Amino acid sequence: MQRFRWHRGTCPSLGQRTFRSGLCPPHRCLSARRAATDGGGIIVNRKSGGMLRIALLAGVAGVCTISAAGDLVVPQRIPDSYAQAGSLIDIGQGRHLNLRCSGQGAQTVILEAGSHADTTTWFKVQPLIAAFAKVCSYDRAGYGFSDEGPMPRNLDADVSDLHDLIGRAGISTPVVMVGHSLGSNIVRRYAQMHANDVSGLVLIDPPAQDMAAFAPAWSKDEEAMNARRFDFIRQCLAGAEKHQLASPPAELQQCMGAPHPLASDKVNAAIAAYKYKPAFWRTLLSELQDNAVVFSKPVSPAETLGQLPLIVLAASDAQADAPAEVRRALEAATDKTQTRIASTSSRGERQMVARSSHDMQLDQPEAIARAVAKVLKKPGD
Repeated sequence: MQRFRWHRGTCPSLGQRTFRSGLCPPHRCLSARRAATDGGGIIVNRKSGGMLRIALLAGVAGVCTISAAGDLVVPQRIPDSYAQAGSLIDIGQGRHLNLRCSGQGAQTVILEAGSHADTTTWFKVQPLIAAFAKVCSYDRAGYGFSDEGPMPRNLDADVSDLHDLIGRAGISTPVVMVGHSLGSNIVRRYAQMHANDVSGLVLIDPPAQDMAAFAPAWSKDEEAMNARRFDFIRQCLAGAEKHQLASPPAELQQCMGAPHPLASDKVNAAIAAYKYKPAFWRTLLSELQDNAVVFSKPVSPAETLGQLPLIVLAASDAQADAPAEVRRALEAATDKTQTRIASTSSRGERQMVARSSHDMQLDQPEAIARAVAKVLKKPGD
């Protein structure tokens, strides 16, 4: 099987490097060092060593701060509740999407995961936000417990499904949307198409776009690598169609990878079960093919979000493991992309988050919660 070179983070279980749009499960990019030092099911203040009480902006309507409510224990392992579906919402045409909601509040916060991620990616962030707002995560079509959707799986398809989900689930609008990585592109598109339904955006480390302008030779090479990656996925798809992935032959061993290090056997069995299915691999192939198109282009000069509250959270260490010959180009492309996105709103801002990889939802969930609280805050509060 083809081994791929680095783009964003490593994937030890597959013995390969990953790309902007990823191939290995997002949890593989979590720093083992950070996972070990957080420890004990609590958030540790890395400066003081004590339990972190997040002072989420006082003045959010009807909400006390987490500090005032007491110490909030955030799980450091994925709860076993993720081994089952939350609520399966009928979005029409015989299709259901898995929705997990918690907390209470006048407004709802919607969490949109990155490429080929399911709701488990939010296991640290969701309880933090649930302390002061209603918050919902969901599995996109073809992932987790959600049914497969019509092809192609592009931004417009994802926006259409999300719009149907919000309506069928009876979620009041406007909502605040939080998007990680590819999810940032999805919620940006949603806000443009359904402006009246969105009251604010928090974008978690949006990936670099238009890399060819910064590293043309590297970008051309990645196009060739993409073709080999898609062939790899097609092999996994063929194996899934033959029901081979539960006990894969040697040539398909890398399709599944190692169990999630932060999950129990029960949760890992549920994750594996949906990846045994052809629907996962068809969805993955289509999504990554569209990603190659989306990320090859710069942020459109026509993109505008008016006066929408917008926070772009930039990960300080997203490129830390990149080879020196491409790191500066990656950082420059990311800076330009994220700065341009922040400028699409007159109320946009970009914040650098220290000690965070691209998977900020795992490394620095409290920074995301603070940003959500700020976006929820009404002018004059």
